[in-house]
Amino acid sequence: MVAMTTTAPRRRSRLPLIAAVVVIALVAALIGGEVYARNRVSQCLATQFQNDLGSKVDVDLGWQPVLLSLVTKSFSSVDISSDDSRFGPAQDMQVRATVNDVDLETSETSGGTIGSSDADVTWSTDGILATLQQQGIGGVVSGVTADPGAGTLRFDIVGGLAALTVEPVVAGDRIEVRTVDASILGFGIPTDLADSVVGVLTDSLTTFPLGMTPDTLTVTDSGIDLTLSGGQYQIPPAQADSGEQALSC
Repeated sequence: MVAMTTTAPRRRSRLPLIAAVVVIALVAALIGGEVYARNRVSQCLATQFQNDLGSKVDVDLGWQPVLLSLVTKSFSSVDISSDDSRFGPAQDMQVRATVNDVDLETSETSGGTIGSSDADVTWSTDGILATLQQQGIGGVVSGVTADPGAGTLRFDIVGGLAALTVEPVVAGDRIEVRTVDASILGFGIPTDLADSVVGVLTDSLTTFPLGMTPDTLTVTDSGIDLTLSGGQYQIPPAQADSGEQALSC
């Protein structure tokens, strides 16, 4: 009888410990699953969006739980950033974008849809100069200076012997680059050179990611700041590059 009275309490005392172990195991499984889901979804979204941004992107899913979203393939909002985006010929554009109502249900012709988007874009004078150099004009253009007071960009030609000043402005749903002054020692510089610079700038500020269009353009001390926004957009199907297989969500 003594043995029976001592064994029962011991068995009962183990129940809370077993329950605690089960709870810890379940929590660990949920955390592990969430980490896996976040990594997979981040890679998937990066693959989907990097084609439009022209470079590798970083994806921030915020605090929203991803396990359920991985099943539904729907996300309320996603933050995307890139420090080396290329729109057309543009080099070294910095982009911070937010896309809303993301649905990654894919098909042969679509990588999913987004409901709306907005972005802040920074294009430095160094990036503008690098773009001109990439397009073969850098040997003539020796420097780029921004004048926020006038809202203009000045391009020094042949070490400053000549100058081209342009004014980029938002006109409707696009950006126009207007020539303000083009002179060399008081005389006009060759039209072809001015047109080439303006053409590269225009091409760089014509097509933006995710179907967005420009809302504002501000010339700052260091370059150009843009704000963009867009509505519903169909994401192109992900393409593998450099032999790397595109990740499916």
